[in-house]
Amino acid sequence: MDILTFESIYQERIWGGQNLKTVLSRDIPSDPIGESWEVCDRPEAQTRVKETGTTLHELWTGPDKAEVFGTDAPKTERFPLLIKILDAKEKLSLQVHPPADLAPKFDGEPKTECWYFLETTDEAAIYVGLKKGVDRKAFETAVEEKTVADCFHKLPTKQGEFMFLPSGRVHAIGSGNLILEVQQNSDTTFRVYDWDRVDAKTGKPRDLHVQESLECIDFDDIEPIFAQPHGNRLLRCAYFDMDRIPFYEKEHQEIEVKPTGLVYGFVSYGTLQIGEKQLPRGTSFFLPASSGRHVIESSEEYSELITATWPS
Repeated sequence: MDILTFESIYQERIWGGQNLKTVLSRDIPSDPIGESWEVCDRPEAQTRVKETGTTLHELWTGPDKAEVFGTDAPKTERFPLLIKILDAKEKLSLQVHPPADLAPKFDGEPKTECWYFLETTDEAAIYVGLKKGVDRKAFETAVEEKTVADCFHKLPTKQGEFMFLPSGRVHAIGSGNLILEVQQNSDTTFRVYDWDRVDAKTGKPRDLHVQESLECIDFDDIEPIFAQPHGNRLLRCAYFDMDRIPFYEKEHQEIEVKPTGLVYGFVSYGTLQIGEKQLPRGTSFFLPASSGRHVIESSEEYSELITATWPS
């Protein structure tokens, strides 16, 4: 089975911009697009394989599942990962995702995720975890006084940095960040504060979920730092492993896909050539479990590939 690429699903967001068009050369609607769902198997949204028109869910539940996803694929009803590109022209809400032990209480889904920074402006930053000295009581007081942003640990961002966000870690993406996000297949988000802004379409503030947030926040999560890669390895967690592979012009590298699991790939910089397919920056693709060995080279002076695989 050959390489599979996907048709993206674009989502309007109050905080979105046009970087998918200007940076990644996507043909997107004129409205501010905040998210591109690259690989998605949700009841409300399905990405399709460009080569066949098949939905991701049809692949996941079809007779060729092992050929695509491997013999070690998780035994879940839906493909267990949701992969997005986020374009934050404006900052996102201060929010948290429920841990696995609390998600059922709120009829939600747990969500551990990570961010790889594709492009950042000079002023770009993120809010992640809590500052030293902030406990639950201080946080609750800040929520009432609308100073809760002062409780968050703020970090400036730059291209190539990587942040891991286990469920329970409070966070917000600041303005000026273009991000590849790999996460559990979940769309449960509790907003604790949304900067007092009003949705231009409805004329009303977006809903907040303060009590749910207070129950889900890990108040022991103090001033986390960016991930420190070990060689190509960016992350190993219970839900996925991630690597960053650099390529230099005319340099060939091989990826051997084992029958146990597929390789998800995202071209984070430059242009890559795999067989007869040229993959420009921003391309999402699968190397199916049955596809064996692939020779990959850069079509530019420097290119970069982010991969995600089943946890080892």
